[in-house]
Amino acid sequence: MEDERHVPGMPVLDRQERTPRLDARGRPLVPSRVPETRPTPLQDVFIYLSVGVLVCGVIAISALELGARLGDPVVKIPVLFGGGLLALVTFDAIVRIWRSAWAWLPVDRGRGLFRFVWVATLVLSLVLLACAVWLVVTA
Repeated sequence: MEDERHVPGMPVLDRQERTPRLDARGRPLVPSRVPETRPTPLQDVFIYLSVGVLVCGVIAISALELGARLGDPVVKIPVLFGGGLLALVTFDAIVRIWRSAWAWLPVDRGRGLFRFVWVATLVLSLVLLACAVWLVVTA
């Protein structure tokens, strides 16, 4: 369909058909991101919770380095508190990446499937976190 208002040299408007942008090999370019339509509840405090996890980890590891035992309260309390925060942050990340994977599948199947690998990795990390916290609690 030809637009009679188009004059050579005139900028191409959004209502006009464009040729797809191609990369160096002649393949169509894939967008670098897909918009997030439903933010997760913890998105605004994600960084602050991560800092809390970091501080708890520093306290527990420092106590262990200074000679505390695994069952001492100076280790147990930060591990329980930091482990809970880390579980929240990880679960929030799983939800975000899960949604991202489904959003990417129609755009770029490879990127979508790769995000499912991230989800599986985070689920495994949650299992390992639960095991580590259990070791400290039962010590």
